[in-house]
Amino acid sequence: MGDRSIDAFAASVDRPSSARVYDYLLGGTHHYAIDREFADQQLATVPDMREALRSNRAFVGRAVRCALGRGVRQFVDIGAGLPSQGQAHQVADETDPEARARVVYVDNEEIAHAHASILLADEADPERHKAVCADFFDRDLLWEQVLATGVIDQAEPVCLLVTALLHFVPDEREPGKVLAFYRDQLAAGSLLVLSHGCDELDDEDVRRVAGNYARTSSPAVLRDRDGIAGFFDGWELLDPGLTWTVEWRPDGTETEWWEGVPARARCLAGVAVKPA
Repeated sequence: MGDRSIDAFAASVDRPSSARVYDYLLGGTHHYAIDREFADQQLATVPDMREALRSNRAFVGRAVRCALGRGVRQFVDIGAGLPSQGQAHQVADETDPEARARVVYVDNEEIAHAHASILLADEADPERHKAVCADFFDRDLLWEQVLATGVIDQAEPVCLLVTALLHFVPDEREPGKVLAFYRDQLAAGSLLVLSHGCDELDDEDVRRVAGNYARTSSPAVLRDRDGIAGFFDGWELLDPGLTWTVEWRPDGTETEWWEGVPARARCLAGVAVKPA
């Protein structure tokens, strides 16, 4: 491990990481005491936070299966975080092993990248599943790295996953413009899978938790429905449109923990197709 990697590792464990907190709440194993302590503090404020995040991951699985059903066999997951249950390549291979889906995971945390690389080497197909270390804001550099893996054919439709990421990007960094760059790289028929934190219940505790993320590596910002819908601008949202994660094509496998109030999922989600 070089000096830069040592410095990056030290910097990454001196405060909670949103990726590692997510991993902990999903039941993963790639986190530290500082992450568990932070997560438990948030659960004390919003007890169903764990269920909400797990519903987000369940939405991702249904979206991947939707993409396969439309004949899309390539996936790029930006802000993939740490390897936990229900990653895109696992869902794709379990759903349709004959499809031999190709997946590239992208994250800007070196620890997340290292864990993803190890997991893919041990449990996935290294010819079809790759991980790269790059930042959402890198644009050209990130996309060059994705293509350099050799597993993505830019001329064919791609399913771009940007889930539970943009609520960690403040408005001044213009997330819509950055996302538009990646959307522009994709062929017609490609899909955008996106989820984003939203507080339509006007819940003071949820706002408090969002504010607490300022103590992590990724401060959080909640946007309203119109702001989230703008990320799909110009693409056609598939049914049922932009809705709560628990309402996006439910398959009956998830216990109705939200008790008839789907906004408790706290994440709006949608899947859109790029027109010809």
